[in-house]
Amino acid sequence: MSVLTASGITVRPVTGGRAILEDAAIEVRPGEVHALVGPNGAGKSTMFAVLAGDVSPESGFVSIDGRPLDAMRPRDLARIRTVLLQENTVSFPFSAEEVVRMGRAPWARTPLEADDDAVVTASMRATEVAELAHRSVSSLSGGERARVALARALAQSTPILLLDEPTAALDLRHHEDVMRLLRASADAGTAVAVVLHDLNAALAHADRLTLLASGRVIATGSPAQVLTAERIAQVYGQRVEVFPHPTTGVPLVVAQR
Repeated sequence: MSVLTASGITVRPVTGGRAILEDAAIEVRPGEVHALVGPNGAGKSTMFAVLAGDVSPESGFVSIDGRPLDAMRPRDLARIRTVLLQENTVSFPFSAEEVVRMGRAPWARTPLEADDDAVVTASMRATEVAELAHRSVSSLSGGERARVALARALAQSTPILLLDEPTAALDLRHHEDVMRLLRASADAGTAVAVVLHDLNAALAHADRLTLLASGRVIATGSPAQVLTAERIAQVYGQRVEVFPHPTTGVPLVVAQR
């Protein structure tokens, strides 16, 4: 189990100007789903890229279990954290199974390589893409490609899972299926960080939540503590009502119309 920590993160555009992120911090813990939410342009995807090691901040520190991210070799990093981007373009006619199998690449020439077939099969079944195994990824719908990409991420089998809007292209059932898979991964000990636009999904499935706006962390805590009607109105510029679901008691966000 591993803890991913970022503190004092400031990122500016290459051309200079106002910071995209300023003095931002987050801690992604084992056994938790940590959602990053905020309006467009809040800095969510930049924070995600910093956590993944794809963007180097101007200042601040990113570490896994106290070890600086930029001191880790790419192969070692690939065995600790998995990154699922919002866009997953495949330029060659790989089959769905071949794409999922790519997730096992970090474990090549290790004892865990023996688990490849079983892990790939389990990941494809969990995301309901087993029947697409021999289909070319380029022939799949956007939602099908998104589920294949998620299967690849799950097949990588790392203690940290980072996902940027994994439900954006999915219908209602598959949206809920993905969130349940993330919940199950966290319950098994994985540290899960996920960028979400759906505030109700964050309230229903996340353990912790970081709300960003204009490049700054506005609040971090339990979803119910962070996503109050007053704070949502302040950050999103939209008045809402927040009330408990009549059956589950989980808070619901509804825009005032």
